Amino acid sequence: FSFFARMFIQVCLYFYCKCLWRCLKFVVRKLTGQCELQRICYNTKPGAARTMKIEASLKGSKSKRLQTSVNVHPDAIEKTIDDIMELKRINPDINPQLGVSLQACLLQIVGYRNLIAEVEKLRREPYDSENPQHEEMLLKLWKCLKPNSPLKARISKQWCEIGFQGDDPKTDFRGMGLLGLYNLVYFAEWDTEIAQQVLSDSLHPKYSQLSKAEYEKKKFDKAIGYSFAIVGINITDLAYNLLVSGALKTHFYNVAPEAPTLTHFQQTFCYLMHEFHKFWIDEDPLDIMEFNRVREKFYKRILKQLQNPEMALCPHFAASESLINM
Repeated sequence: FSFFARMFIQVCLYFYCKCLWRCLKFVVRKLTGQCELQRICYNTKPGAARTMKIEASLKGSKSKRLQTSVNVHPDAIEKTIDDIMELKRINPDINPQLGVSLQACLLQIVGYRNLIAEVEKLRREPYDSENPQHEEMLLKLWKCLKPNSPLKARISKQWCEIGFQGDDPKTDFRGMGLLGLYNLVYFAEWDTEIAQQVLSDSLHPKYSQLSKAEYEKKKFDKAIGYSFAIVGINITDLAYNLLVSGALKTHFYNVAPEAPTLTHFQQTFCYLMHEFHKFWIDEDPLDIMEFNRVREKFYKRILKQLQNPEMALCPHFAASESLINM
């Protein structure tokens, strides 16, 4: 009985608040002479705060046309804005900036949805050793990370040197498909120096923080490292979850002036790899069995950062120079 009573009260509160909110919006529009979309665009600076408010306003509208405007094809955005202006009885000649602001917001909203679809497609595509393009990307990963150590054979224990589990990396891509390989290659190709350093540090992370004398003085039993490639695939999974959950909207809406792209996602992966490596060192785990604990703690920290509407996960190294300059 108490359960149904609580449910009844919650339903009543929901409808009461919904009706009250609509009445409040009506009164504010009459007082200001502006609809909610106008107030958001004119009173909120460009970025995540504005785009997320516009997105919430459109999705929460009682008009079906406004609700579906966040799901249109990118080519239909201009027509959609004209429809919104007409529906809201806004004169575009008197409010030219409104159309520009709405277009920027819709490009980001629609672009984020399309990015999820693109990332999901890569994640679902398995690595195929019979596909020359897949093999070429895998060999490029080795060349970028180990330029001075030629790969002796395609099936080789050498792959363990860059953090794969066995002598054939294709089995390690099962969880994230081609997406894991795409991210690792992007990191290794566009941030080669940093990627090589992270790989080296992952083998001896404690040593990398100390001089040789200090390291020997402390008499560590072992340096707790991790498998670079496997962790890269794992961090790809973390980035993927942040994306599909909507948590990365804050970041992308702040750094992408229009539609976020796969490159933005890969740059975010570079940032996460870089930050996770530092986080792993700082956590000083007892052994590799603590990986899941450290990863979960890192994930929660990133989530907390993304709750700030001003947040942009900008890594300060080569892969994100174009992102930072936007």
